Amino acid sequence: MKFGHYLILIVLFCNYSVWSQTTVDGSKMVRVLSFNILHGATTKGDFNLDVIAKIITDANPDFVAMQEVDFKTNRAKKYDLVTELGWRTKMAPIFGRAMPYDGGEYGEGILSKYSFLQSRNIALPHYPGNEPRAALEITTVLSSGDTIAFIGTHLDHLTDDKDRIIQATKINEVFSLNKYPTILAGDLNDVPGSSPINILEQLWTSSYNKNDPRLTYPSDKPSIKIDYVMFYPKHRWKILETEVICDTIASDHCAYLVILELLEE
Repeated sequence: MKFGHYLILIVLFCNYSVWSQTTVDGSKMVRVLSFNILHGATTKGDFNLDVIAKIITDANPDFVAMQEVDFKTNRAKKYDLVTELGWRTKMAPIFGRAMPYDGGEYGEGILSKYSFLQSRNIALPHYPGNEPRAALEITTVLSSGDTIAFIGTHLDHLTDDKDRIIQATKINEVFSLNKYPTILAGDLNDVPGSSPINILEQLWTSSYNKNDPRLTYPSDKPSIKIDYVMFYPKHRWKILETEVICDTIASDHCAYLVILELLEE
């Protein structure tokens, strides 16, 4: 199938109270959703994947980075969650294992509207006795013909940030070598200005407004921001829109939607 190019008109409100217009090539727009899915349980504990799928479908993302994803665990009724959600959302699924858990596996999931050129799952470092974490990456081609990489990750959750610091450092070390424009999304379990986020932002550009970050957790009454979308290199991406989507049933996290434009070299 050949993909045509089309233009979407974006209306921007300038600081001088003057309306102006700019055109965006729709084939270079990328809708990214980061969503911690609470291993499919919902906040009611009723394991309703249709509720989770509706959040995703309504957001209409090109890529979804999902955290707390179970693969055939007992608590998830032996479901392969990323495949189930891929079927419900009509997106291509891929799972990346962080560790064995409860009769199955636990880790990262990615959903994509595009097929995969390649994928890799990077084990992130952790101190003895702490949970293993991973960064799952796909490489794909947009309808514009541009190749990009997309990474989903979930950093350590403990109060002590020592694991998050070494995990953030590892992410920078590995993915700074990417030859394609790259997006990083996930539950990073720390707030803007913290050491792990500062480490990541040495390489990555964050999509949130640093003067007014939108809060993402908990979903019933958000009080902190711990869910992110970042990109690299800075000059290849432009932020068009961000939205925090809070559903008190689907997950204890709000979903975080960011619309980006891939810019020319």
